[in-house]
Amino acid sequence: MNTSEQATENAIQNAGKTAPRLTPALIDAQIVSAAYHVFPHSQMTVCCITLQNGFNTTGFSACVSPENFDAQIGRDISFRNARDQIWGLEGYLLKSKLAG
Repeated sequence: MNTSEQATENAIQNAGKTAPRLTPALIDAQIVSAAYHVFPHSQMTVCCITLQNGFNTTGFSACVSPENFDAQIGRDISFRNARDQIWGLEGYLLKSKLAG
């Protein structure tokens, strides 16, 4: 969970909102694993997250200058981009369940 997500989560809780919703913890609980690949001769990192149900999301990061490439930063950004997609998928699932 990033700082912005934590601030939003705190605001929702402080406002006493209790209707069904997604939380950062629920999103993180869907993640089984993450695999990374850096393409040869590039500064592009791809992250593939596997979810509890076997579905995958992907994210990537890239930098223009090879001198700026940092493997850990690439992993962090590509993971965040892949994780961000889970919100939409889980939001759709929750809305479908609530629509009954």
